[in-house]
Amino acid sequence: MKKGVEFLIRALFGLCIAGVIAFCSVFAYYATAELASGPLPVQFSLKAGSGLRSAANQMERAGVLQHTDLFVILGRLLGEAGNIKPGIYDIDKPLTPYDLLRKITEGDVTQHAITFVEGWTFRQMRKALDEHPGVRHDSRDWTDAEILKRLRAKVTSPEGLFFPNTYHFEAGSSDLLVLRSAYRLMQSHLDAQWASRAADLPFATPYEALILASIVEKETGRPADRPLVAAVFVNRLRRGMLLQADPTVIYGMGESFDGNIRKRDLTTDTPYNTYTRTGLPPTPIAMPGLASVNATLNPPASDVLYFVAKGDGSSHFSRTLGEHERAVTKYQRLGRR
Repeated sequence: MKKGVEFLIRALFGLCIAGVIAFCSVFAYYATAELASGPLPVQFSLKAGSGLRSAANQMERAGVLQHTDLFVILGRLLGEAGNIKPGIYDIDKPLTPYDLLRKITEGDVTQHAITFVEGWTFRQMRKALDEHPGVRHDSRDWTDAEILKRLRAKVTSPEGLFFPNTYHFEAGSSDLLVLRSAYRLMQSHLDAQWASRAADLPFATPYEALILASIVEKETGRPADRPLVAAVFVNRLRRGMLLQADPTVIYGMGESFDGNIRKRDLTTDTPYNTYTRTGLPPTPIAMPGLASVNATLNPPASDVLYFVAKGDGSSHFSRTLGEHERAVTKYQRLGRR
């Protein structure tokens, strides 16, 4: 009798071991076999707060996953049930259930990028943001005033407030997050440059420096000339001279600018016409880069007051009006013949 019981126990134990081995073999095959998903690439999203079961169901509805029960068991066996990361995911190559589990627990979400270019106006920047397919367009119908309110900016215009750079974000992120990142980065750079500025500059606030930096950005044809371009405008402000910067006139003309600036445009008064008004215009005219902000707040010691484009992207700088007029004759008037 005793031998029969021992035999039965051994038999049951052997069956259990065999069952465990068989289960592990089948499950290992499931975990490492490629998923039978549809045509690639495919994109799916997981909602915030999704648990393992909910994530499996969402992926099943997206056509990414079959056998959700097995997937849930896999996640629980590996201790990943509570590590699901929300977001939008792209699959561009065949994955195994194990690969998929790693993807959604490590947060391998889709990343997009957008680049804002030095010298862009806010209109150009907003157009690029509105046309980007990877962003959620929350601000598309907002006024400039509403955007400024959301950013808690204490100025009346969004022009020049955003730092030109490449910004990365998860697919489906709000465009306000991108705007806020660009705004904060510009404030950070501006504050740092203001703190290390040269002495006796003609600016009462960092915002005034930002205004001139935007003019420097638009007036610089060759990067090597940027410091002297800044020096010209800083010297003119110190002396109470007109800035006489064509880009400010163009900005003030708005959509009426047809690509050519004429004498009548230079004499038609607007808040941005620096041929008719002394001092700075009321707002920046574009997004200045860090080099322009730095040059504006740390211009080289120089007594230059004029510059003229030479036609090759560079500029000729002059200290006196007579020297400047000769340079204009050489590089522009004669060059047009």
